[in-house]
Amino acid sequence: MREIKYAEAVREALAEEMRRDERVFVYGEDVELGYAFTVCKGLIDEFGRDRVWDTPICEQTIVGVAVGAAMMGMRPVPEIQFCDLLPMCMDQICNSAAKLRYMSGGQIKIPLVVRSPAGKWGCFAAQHSQTLDAWFTNVPGLKVAVPATPYDAKGLLKTAIRDDSPVLFIERKALYQIPGPVPEEEYLVPFGEAKIHREGKDVTIVAIGRMVSESLKAAEQLAKEGIQVTVLDPRTLVPLDTKAILDSVRQAHRVVIVEEGPKRGGVGGEIAAVIAEEILDELDAPIRRVAALDTPIPFSKVLEDYVLPDEHKIAAAVRDLMAF
Repeated sequence: MREIKYAEAVREALAEEMRRDERVFVYGEDVELGYAFTVCKGLIDEFGRDRVWDTPICEQTIVGVAVGAAMMGMRPVPEIQFCDLLPMCMDQICNSAAKLRYMSGGQIKIPLVVRSPAGKWGCFAAQHSQTLDAWFTNVPGLKVAVPATPYDAKGLLKTAIRDDSPVLFIERKALYQIPGPVPEEEYLVPFGEAKIHREGKDVTIVAIGRMVSESLKAAEQLAKEGIQVTVLDPRTLVPLDTKAILDSVRQAHRVVIVEEGPKRGGVGGEIAAVIAEEILDELDAPIRRVAALDTPIPFSKVLEDYVLPDEHKIAAAVRDLMAF
């Protein structure tokens, strides 16, 4: 199977869906020339400015236009250049897009996908390095996808564009230039189905986004120490594949949950609560969470590395559980 980069996989998904459905269009800041991480590079050459265009720096308007267009039957895919800027359009996402189908008794569909990259990019500091996945999992009416590989980035985005519900599609900046196998033929990745990247009998690691690759690195090191871990990627946070998570934890009896966002109020806390509610008596050790420290992301690379989770911190958490 060929290998392409994560950014190329996202671009392929956009192009294929735009060819398939003339209602799909893409816009945002710097998308015409693909300056924002090269994801949209070249789309304007094929589809023109009627379907690919740049916008002013006004996130409220970017998403507001998408909500209106979706209500009228279009399938907009706006880009918010950094997820740190999603708070600028929270009202449009959380009070309009997420609720209008419910408030209209199903008469209005909101088939829109808000794409936005999150996480570290290397010294982008406090206002351009955040991971805000958890914020949006708390909003009924939104679906939230966090692809960890080029394969899932393409397959999940195609599924999202065809969905009649609003989807927040949160990519990872640090993964954009990472290659991986992606089929040339048509495929979709369903929402709500987790993926197991590696199987082991001792500990389950539930890893989100970029933390999947960090967890796989940790698993390689731990295997040399005789510790076998499962690395499970939920792929979508809403809907969440709780069955796959519970089934895996039942087999290992130990679990570490890893995310790039802060621990306090994070997705890991929700997953831990589900495990505790359903199968607490089947655990042989406490649930462990590995996440960013509760502090803004520093500019200094040394401090950035200190604040964010990585393979070493994940491996340490696993070793700690094995002591029980």
